[in-house]
Amino acid sequence: MRGFYIGRYQPFHDGHLHMIEEIAEETDEVVLGIGSAGDSHTTRNPFTAGERVMMVTKAVEHLDITTYVVPIEDLDRNSVWVSHVQSMTPRFDVAYSNNPLVVRLFEEAGVEVRGSPMFRRDVLEGTELRERMIHGHDWEALVPEAVIDVIREVDGVERIRRIAETDTNGEPPMDA
Repeated sequence: MRGFYIGRYQPFHDGHLHMIEEIAEETDEVVLGIGSAGDSHTTRNPFTAGERVMMVTKAVEHLDITTYVVPIEDLDRNSVWVSHVQSMTPRFDVAYSNNPLVVRLFEEAGVEVRGSPMFRRDVLEGTELRERMIHGHDWEALVPEAVIDVIREVDGVERIRRIAETDTNGEPPMDA
């Protein structure tokens, strides 16, 4: 059985890894969708799709399961989002999500959806990690070592700090 799990992974953290480890116990293969693949260099989405592919691929390589990491760009039409995902990924049997909209969209498309209990959600949340990076607080304890390496390689902390300094919240100026 092949499962599907999507996230923005901005950045990939221990909560994501925990979810993937649970999925690995139920499936033979897992497709990991990199959501909002076209977004980068903002405080909400500081990392590129390629950087997130590196984070995810390296963070899960120790797992005894076949993984496929697939960037998926956003569509602004929820009614066709599931068919868009299915067109971009290997076929999958079950989707995993705790996001109410994602669950609803997959269910409406006739795809089985399974959730899982959140793991340390009080701190394992992308917004929390990005805020810690911006303010110089410990974020490294909340992500796999491979993710630390990728973020260092791309100078990601400095990037998000610089973006956070702008008066446009990381969006390009109106005249750009």
